[in-house]
Amino acid sequence: MQITDIRTAVVAANFDWTFVRVYADDGTYGTGEAFMAPALPALIRAYRPLLLGEDPLDVDRLYQRLRWATSYDGGGGFSYHAISGIETALLDLAGKAMGVPVHQLLGGRHRDRVRIYADCHAGDGLESLGPMLERRDVPWLAGTSAANVGTTLFDTSADVHGEAFEPAAYAQRAAEAAAAGFTMLKFDLDVPTPHGDVTVAGRLSDAQVAHVVELARAACAAVPDQVEVGFDLHWRYDVETAVRIARGLDGSGAMFLEDPVPPDNVDALASVQRRSPIPISSGENWYTRQGFRRALELRAIDFAAPDLQKVGGLLEGRRIADLAASHGISLLPHCIASPLGVMASAQLCAAVPNAIALEFHALHVPCFDELLGDRTEPLIVDGHVNVTDAPGLGVELDDDALHRFAKPGESVFEA
Repeated sequence: MQITDIRTAVVAANFDWTFVRVYADDGTYGTGEAFMAPALPALIRAYRPLLLGEDPLDVDRLYQRLRWATSYDGGGGFSYHAISGIETALLDLAGKAMGVPVHQLLGGRHRDRVRIYADCHAGDGLESLGPMLERRDVPWLAGTSAANVGTTLFDTSADVHGEAFEPAAYAQRAAEAAAAGFTMLKFDLDVPTPHGDVTVAGRLSDAQVAHVVELARAACAAVPDQVEVGFDLHWRYDVETAVRIARGLDGSGAMFLEDPVPPDNVDALASVQRRSPIPISSGENWYTRQGFRRALELRAIDFAAPDLQKVGGLLEGRRIADLAASHGISLLPHCIASPLGVMASAQLCAAVPNAIALEFHALHVPCFDELLGDRTEPLIVDGHVNVTDAPGLGVELDDDALHRFAKPGESVFEA
């Protein structure tokens, strides 16, 4: 087999879902997904000369070739978003060529069903964000209660505080998600409060801390005992504030606190972990196994949370899982992907013993299941994804749906 082309498509969902297709000379193709980034389709296509004519079954060799080509970026950055999508497409193609599911290529299956945790955002979190995290209006949001279009994700001033960021809304959202069959949930705590602006990587007042702790406790109290709830701080705060929030959650039943401090300061993260009564999760902004090495060695995290659409791909995710296991740490992957990316991530979670659950970030996004066409059931059933023996990733995108939800100005796998 030889690679003949690489093409892209983008769906404007709650985020930009960027898809990569790698075509072979026998007419087959594999599809992957890359984490959003500005001008990402052009970056993906820039790798085409390095892949044309190559054997698509040499997945790891080609992955290393792509890494080497962009080694000048310092070992991270948007290049890994592109590489992750390409690598997953190669694995999908390889699995189809060999007649085996991707989890077999990753070492074999430990479980048939992968537990999913629902990201419930805030009390009313349906929104669409562009590559620069700007809130935008898209057709499928028409008639919904989405708010603050035109603001950025980092606008958390008191001016935009509303009922969605009150304890009753968190409790209602938690109860609804639990009733839908999810046994693990996550909520944002870096949200507007009525007590003044919230700044990036800043300090909260006692009143602000008390408000976000009240939100978290309301969510935990609203679900049955078997439902676990985690909370995300999105890297906003200093060590002292993160520790105050964590201690405020002591005894609440909170399962984890995610990304309490900026991702480039592993020493600060370790300081929070040592002082926190709540387990700490982080990793969505780290690239390759090297990005996790120091945090694992310092025991700065209790859960490793790589994003498999940006960390380097599924093989690199396998290496991170093994590295984490050597430190007695479990995997709780971050995922804001389409159904294709969710299934790709589930393939990895099925293949490693220390995966606990996989994030699902598209609750109530109507195009999620539509992208897979006329399936007999949704991808996520009773809070789990069933991992089948179908070759490759085991799911295919529906071209009609891709055209309906395509981002304006982007082609749908056109040459």
